[in-house]
Amino acid sequence: MPPHYPRHRQETRTRTVLGLLGAMLTLPSAGLAQSEALQPIDVAGTEHRLNVPGDVQVEKVVSLDAPRMISIGPGGEMFIGSNAYQIYRLAPPYDQAETLAKFDAYPNSVVQRDDYLYVATTDALLRAPYQAGDSLSRDDFTTYAELPGGSGHDTRTVTVGPDNRLYVSLGIQGNCSDQYIGESYDFENRRGGILVLDESTDPPQWQAYASGLRNPVGLAWDDTGTLYAINNGPDHWGYDAPREVLVRAEPGSFHGMPWFQWIDGEFQRDDCVSSEPPRPASEISKPVASLPARSAPLGLDFLPEGSMLPLDAVTAVHGSWGTQPDGSAAGDPATRREPRIAGIVIDAQGNGQVSDLITGFQDDQGNRWARPTGIAFGPDGAMYFTSNSGETGLYRVTFGNGPVGAEPELLDTTTGTEQENAPRS
Repeated sequence: MPPHYPRHRQETRTRTVLGLLGAMLTLPSAGLAQSEALQPIDVAGTEHRLNVPGDVQVEKVVSLDAPRMISIGPGGEMFIGSNAYQIYRLAPPYDQAETLAKFDAYPNSVVQRDDYLYVATTDALLRAPYQAGDSLSRDDFTTYAELPGGSGHDTRTVTVGPDNRLYVSLGIQGNCSDQYIGESYDFENRRGGILVLDESTDPPQWQAYASGLRNPVGLAWDDTGTLYAINNGPDHWGYDAPREVLVRAEPGSFHGMPWFQWIDGEFQRDDCVSSEPPRPASEISKPVASLPARSAPLGLDFLPEGSMLPLDAVTAVHGSWGTQPDGSAAGDPATRREPRIAGIVIDAQGNGQVSDLITGFQDDQGNRWARPTGIAFGPDGAMYFTSNSGETGLYRVTFGNGPVGAEPELLDTTTGTEQENAPRS
């Protein structure tokens, strides 16, 4: 089956990869520093500033306790999971939040499908009958399908596909855990990728969808109905490798981890796990794009149809604890990867480019006043993101009239990742 690529702005893909970001990403020929093209603005509702391109406004709209993933229901309501063991509901214009229900397990994400609300906790997918505006409590939720639980990467992100099926992503326990979404592994070890729920059986049963991902927190569908996942790579290779990857998660796709890592444009065997790889390196799908190692990208969303922004997707980059020179937490905090919002453009060949959209969440000493976590576009056309650290809450980003910035120059995207000589953030 040939790959599908975002189509809603493909007429601009011949000149990929910067669009809106042309003025703020340093081109190899431009000789300009990134900071020269970003303008600082005040973040309304806080005492902080961010760096943005052109006519962009950012405001904190509501405080929340440790918010995580964002989804928009069919009636326009916004739902937000949290690692404060509760889920939030916000009605338009999303400036007031209420706790919809409290849980005894970690509800990282929540979505509405038809007349039910689904909550993904570490070890189960829960559901409750729901209509817009309903009041709920934990007692209204029942277990719809058990999930492989356990310690380590304990987030579970649920999404509804264009086929109206339920998909859940989950990471392996650690860097090198011998876990794989396949029939040869015990249920509790079927981790590291994406599951899809077969609801034709009673009870519903999880099936493998995509495997070989260490911690794919962010999921998003493009307008062709293709699922993308953004993955947090391992820590044991140090500060600079392997790069974090955006992948096209298709039925049966294998992405290599923990047996293989994407290093310098190719997959290399990782000797930290001694078991035989369930599939050979020749079957690994190459990433669409990459970010610097230890960036910790979390939320992911594609732009809505008709958006004037010449981007395909955005990701909320959380920033990890790794420091130079070896990637441990013991170094200078100023060297930690900076939290940011990044824009993604994918060309007609399926190759992606990642560049900064909003920066300034971390100061020169490495102190972070916020850390982007979940991200989603609202029906009002604004972009929303959560921060689960520092100034925790929900933020709204609005853009001026049309694209901002210079026309991009052509870049070589044949490797499927950022050019190595392109500037890193």
